[in-house]
Amino acid sequence: MELHNVWFVLIAFLWIGYFFLEGFDFGIGILTRLLARDRTEKRVLINTIGPVWDGNEVWLLTAGGATFAAFPEWYATLFSGFYLPLLVILVCLIIRGVAFEYRAKRPEERWQRTWETAIFWTSLIPAFLWGVAFGNIVRGVKLDAEFEYVGNVWDLFNPYALLGGLVTLTLFTFHGAVFAALKTVGDIRSRARQMALRIGLITAVLALVFLVWTQIERGDGASLVAMVVTVAALVAALVANQAEREGWSFALSGVTIVAAVTMLFLTLFPNVMPSTLDADWSLTVTNASSSDYTLTIMTWLTVIAAPLVMVYQGWTYWVFRKRIGTQHIADPVH
Repeated sequence: MELHNVWFVLIAFLWIGYFFLEGFDFGIGILTRLLARDRTEKRVLINTIGPVWDGNEVWLLTAGGATFAAFPEWYATLFSGFYLPLLVILVCLIIRGVAFEYRAKRPEERWQRTWETAIFWTSLIPAFLWGVAFGNIVRGVKLDAEFEYVGNVWDLFNPYALLGGLVTLTLFTFHGAVFAALKTVGDIRSRARQMALRIGLITAVLALVFLVWTQIERGDGASLVAMVVTVAALVAALVANQAEREGWSFALSGVTIVAAVTMLFLTLFPNVMPSTLDADWSLTVTNASSSDYTLTIMTWLTVIAAPLVMVYQGWTYWVFRKRIGTQHIADPVH
């Protein structure tokens, strides 16, 4: 396999990892408004991701950096054409990080409520916009012969991309609800399972429409297999949730995300950004990639560093694996 194809697969892997991990903590952020009944329960939900949310975002930084180094033309076109949505996502992620750190710094109710509201919106908006962005990447955008985006921001909010946004929003919320059931005890655990069922059913309908649409427009045999795995995993996650097997349900909701994103990358390859104006103006793994020398150096660095990072992050999840409940929340000391 040529190195530019290898790096397409590696970048796909990074995005899959990011959506798997950041997906459930976006979902937890959304559930602080939908599931938690009081401030103590909000603290429980936030504490389930407190030790890991910042590590999850490292996958986004790595995916962006790898795209810049391996496919600079793709990076330039993507970040110039999608400038406004990506800027909104970036601002949300910054505010979200500040909200997690600053929420408990002062005891005033108004102060804490403000940051809790920020956590909700800065989880919901990126969860939606990531689906919009990837919907446009797969569908294609208006690229000219110089590989420059010549559309406007409203072109990005087409029906296919908006449906993609709704799918990621509901799927991440479902993923978060299953994670909440896995990581909590008591009444909030049972309500998380009920929430997961309701959101999961909505997700199943939206995802089926989106995946079938994608398969009809751009799919092949491999993407069809990925679509079947996605649907089967989501249904199995719902069944496991109803059987109160939270571990299996979370694993299967993760498989749903992995298979769905895999399908999108399968339908995209060998393009990295199709042009809707002329197929010859599409960015591909060949015309968007860096030199073989650059890719070779990147490959060796990745072989050395990536396993260490993944082992460390896995160890973090192991250390903070226990369930928590309202009885574990101490009164704040200021």
